[in-house]
Amino acid sequence: MKKSWLKYLGFLGFLGLLGIFTDNIGFFGFFGFFGFFSYTRVVSDERLEANINKAARNAFFVFLSVFVIATVIAGIIEDISVYTYAFIVLVILQLVTFSFSLKFYEK
Repeated sequence: MKKSWLKYLGFLGFLGLLGIFTDNIGFFGFFGFFGFFSYTRVVSDERLEANINKAARNAFFVFLSVFVIATVIAGIIEDISVYTYAFIVLVILQLVTFSFSLKFYEK
């Protein structure tokens, strides 16, 4: 049986250590990736792959929705800096959507 590749996302959690050395608290959010190490013992099968695909689909729809909203807002107020904040929101929402969707589908 092959193992799940989701465990490798846990290594992104070490980027949270940059918050200690750079005094940038934004890096501490990367510690959330350590939760993906819980998939080290999960055996990858067809159901898990299908659930990962469904969770990724949900995260993609969140991306499209937020990006369209950010584009409309940037066009209305004519300020390109909206994309800076939209990017931050997109990354957070995609990860949260993927994580919660996968947890929901795995039940």
